[in-house]
Amino acid sequence: MNFNVVTLDNKPAGSIELADAVFGAPSRPDILARVVDWQLAKRRSGNHKTKTIADVQGTTKKPYAQKGTGRARQGSLRSPQFRGGAIIFGPVVRDHGYDLPKKVRRLGLRTALSSKQAEGHLIVIDDAKLPEARTKVLEERLAALGSSSVLFIGGRVLDDNLRRAARNLPHVDVLPVQGANVYDILRRETLVITKDAVAELEARLK
Repeated sequence: MNFNVVTLDNKPAGSIELADAVFGAPSRPDILARVVDWQLAKRRSGNHKTKTIADVQGTTKKPYAQKGTGRARQGSLRSPQFRGGAIIFGPVVRDHGYDLPKKVRRLGLRTALSSKQAEGHLIVIDDAKLPEARTKVLEERLAALGSSSVLFIGGRVLDDNLRRAARNLPHVDVLPVQGANVYDILRRETLVITKDAVAELEARLK
């Protein structure tokens, strides 16, 4: 498909041919959900933990005699039925990540790119560079593009001025093309991608 290219100031800069296999794929919300769940599971730290009876500090002495008190027999004050005791079947430190087939991950990225194109929230620019590393300058460029929630996907080496200017904006992310992923694409309203990044993504995903 033929797609218009603009500058960062939203001025015409020619056109580009987008591959239908990458930017015109059918909608697959189920695939997007699978990939996002996989990404969020991988980033979980998994360091939640409760104390078992072996972890609880305290005496190992029997609280009272086994017989003759009329009470239920007890072997330790560290047992879960006592205040400050152990937790039964609590969470333990573990890895929440799991495997997802590479074909599903690639399909998810193609679907995410295609969904932005279908919704009219895809902008292709000739180059993602700023003359100076100032947030105000980037805000003016975003106002010209008509969006305040933006993900920039640049080439393999990002412009340092753009990266530094975007740090103070809460809804603006900047990623190199090798870091393009489904979650970051979907969490921002507008996807702004350079011509170089388009060529590399098409070579990777076709």
